[in-house]
Amino acid sequence: MSKTIVIIPARLASSRLPKKILLDINGKTMIQRIYENVTAMTDYEVLIAAAENETVEHVNSFGGKAVMTDPDLPSGSDRIAAALSQIDPKGDKYDIVVNFQGDAINTNPQIINDLVELLKATDADLTTPGMIMDRDLHEDPNAVKIVAGFEEDKDEAKCLYFTRNRAPFDRSGEVKDLYHHIGIYAYKAEALKKFVSLPVGVLENREKLEQLRALENGMSIYAKLVKKLKLIEDAPADIDTQEELEETRKYIRD
Repeated sequence: MSKTIVIIPARLASSRLPKKILLDINGKTMIQRIYENVTAMTDYEVLIAAAENETVEHVNSFGGKAVMTDPDLPSGSDRIAAALSQIDPKGDKYDIVVNFQGDAINTNPQIINDLVELLKATDADLTTPGMIMDRDLHEDPNAVKIVAGFEEDKDEAKCLYFTRNRAPFDRSGEVKDLYHHIGIYAYKAEALKKFVSLPVGVLENREKLEQLRALENGMSIYAKLVKKLKLIEDAPADIDTQEELEETRKYIRD
């Protein structure tokens, strides 16, 4: 039987909102709330992969589990892989590793369950969620698009590409749905190790999208369309700015 762990990469060096994972949201820090959300809504072990000892000490203070990783690691994927190598050095304890973002304060952790099930049911190396994109985001390069052939009434498909551009093109001239990528991943453990060992890809470097490294090297990614991204619909899904922090504080109070 496969064993799954959710690893949350956490670093303090956020350029737009310094130390945001330790900011208070009505009595609890952001990272504590995310940790508690994931543990409450999944049956998996949860671990914080910290870049600073301050975070490890804080997680320990509320009864969570954390390990220290090299603060100079370039990405969340590298950080969760480093954490995995610490807790499973022989590589025989975990089969699936989920990367859940350390600022996803209002993202529904039940998405994790869907990704794990899809990973088990397909030949995918990793799975990731998407949503039908709001049409006013079609031209926004910050809204990453999944290019995949979702059949009618199907919510799963193999990913062919990810892009910041508007894609796929509609030759008919009709404006059809595009699919908004959400940055959560479920990896087969061996696929994660392979992924972080690969050099930065040509397309990855152009688009600044690390998932393209996997596609460039023949790895298989499947996407799951989700209908409910947020726990509280009116609050931000994650926090990158002071404004989003203040907005979150209006809604998350328990």
